[in-house]
Amino acid sequence: MKIDFDSLDATKISDLIRNEKTFEVTGLSGRMSEAVEFVENKIEANGLRCRVYTYGRVAAAGGTLFGGITGVFGVASVVGMAAHNLATLNPDYEIAKHLVDNMLTVRYCK
Repeated sequence: MKIDFDSLDATKISDLIRNEKTFEVTGLSGRMSEAVEFVENKIEANGLRCRVYTYGRVAAAGGTLFGGITGVFGVASVVGMAAHNLATLNPDYEIAKHLVDNMLTVRYCK
C-alpha cells in the first residue's frame, strides 16, 4: 500500500500498524527525517519496536571494504551497522529510507 506523506495522519498510520501492515510513504521531498520520526513514534506508541536503516547502505559499505583508505571507512561502516542491528534486535517493523526515491518502506517483520 502506498500513502502520500501529505495525506498521512495519526489515525491512518495507527490503523496500519495495529493491523500489522507493510506500507510505503511517498512524496517526502526533503521531509525524510520528519517522516521517519512520525512513523517511528507511532510504531513505538503501539508498544512495538522498530529498526531504521538506509536502503542500499550495506551494498555501498561492502563495495568499499577492499579499497585502500576507503576500506577503513567500509570496515567502520560494517561494524557500525552490525552494532545497530544488535541494538535493534528482533524489531516488529523495519523502516527503510530510500534516499534516491524520496520514500520510506515500512515493513512488518514478525
